[in-house]
Amino acid sequence: MKNNNTYFLNSVSELHQFLNIKKPTHPLVSVVKLDDLAISVCEEMNTIVYNFYTVYLKKNFDGKVKYGQQYYDFEDGIMTFFAPKQLFSVEENSSTKVEGWMLVFHPDFIQSYALAKGIREYGFFSYANNEALHLSDKEEIIISGLMQNLQQEIEGLIDNFTQDVVVSHIDLLLNYCNRFYNRQFITRKKASNDLFLKFEDLLTAYYQNDDLNVSRLPTVQYFAEKLFVSAHYLNDMLKNLTGQTTQQHIQNQLLEKAKELLSTTELSVSEIAYQLGFEYPQSFSKVFKNKTNQTPLEFRQSFN
Repeated sequence: MKNNNTYFLNSVSELHQFLNIKKPTHPLVSVVKLDDLAISVCEEMNTIVYNFYTVYLKKNFDGKVKYGQQYYDFEDGIMTFFAPKQLFSVEENSSTKVEGWMLVFHPDFIQSYALAKGIREYGFFSYANNEALHLSDKEEIIISGLMQNLQQEIEGLIDNFTQDVVVSHIDLLLNYCNRFYNRQFITRKKASNDLFLKFEDLLTAYYQNDDLNVSRLPTVQYFAEKLFVSAHYLNDMLKNLTGQTTQQHIQNQLLEKAKELLSTTELSVSEIAYQLGFEYPQSFSKVFKNKTNQTPLEFRQSFN
């Protein structure tokens, strides 16, 4: 279904129909070899919304990928991941026919398996399209092999073990992708460090404002938007680089500002709480005590 240059595909069967290929062997899961398509997927689609999980492995791409505000050229395989109902735009304009694989599976297919809950731990399903995974030659061989095995299993003779085997393969593929993303954070450490420094500058500036009087606590999404990355990508990058999540960094900076106000001003605890963005002073006191084992008043008294 198309609406204002946006394609809405609600089922695996609709995807196959859209791509003008034979009906899927299984209505809830499919692996498509991009090489076999009559036209390039990227040339055909502008903006699209899938109502199922999608994993792409694309090769022979001669464009650029943007991370934050920096561009990176690449020749290796690239992977992108999309959760159900996630809208994305295809920006690449490749002159070479894209090759690779596309795995799609409906949430119902994994519903009775541990993966149904575990898949939420794979943050890359919420990364932006410009935060793709770049594969080395060895990594690409591993992913391509798993995709081929999945295709053979799905399109083979379906029996009582097929779904178990396919779900196990999907879980294994996602675990490999998780490992490869962690490797990418390391190999692209300069880009990660640059992003981290920009985040630290934004966070410090937010709380060092002498006229600080925020209406609410800053969110992870606030800083992600300022840095032009997705919230999940920012969180995973910081956790990989520093061992702490974005929320932990925000709370640490908030705590330092609270200590400064408690020790250098005569503002009441309530006034400090409101100034820092807390709706209720009790919430501020609870956070402060959880982090320092002292109430705000006890901390202030320690300076007298």
